[in-house]
Amino acid sequence: MSEDFGNTYVVLTDEEGNEKEFEHIDTVGYNGETYMAFIPAGIEVGEEAEVVILKVTEEDGEEILLSVDDDEEADRVFELVMNDVDAMFDDAEEDDPTDGDEPGEEN
Repeated sequence: MSEDFGNTYVVLTDEEGNEKEFEHIDTVGYNGETYMAFIPAGIEVGEEAEVVILKVTEEDGEEILLSVDDDEEADRVFELVMNDVDAMFDDAEEDDPTDGDEPGEEN
């Protein structure tokens, strides 16, 4: 994974051997396992994107990412990721210095 401008990007290869760059958006724990969530690189804020959830496992001392085949497991992890993403956006809105009164306006 590479970190450019504070974001982490990774190239993932699908089952057919196609490579595509993704941006890491969150890491969550669920039922004692670790999962990472990614969206396609270059997605703009507010633009709909497919979220890819992968399970982190270790094989021969190396960390690898595996697809999540169980729909219930994937749905639950997706909910956790979206809760984190919503919380990040809520925090960003609260910290936004342009939010609120415009300069020159009186209350």
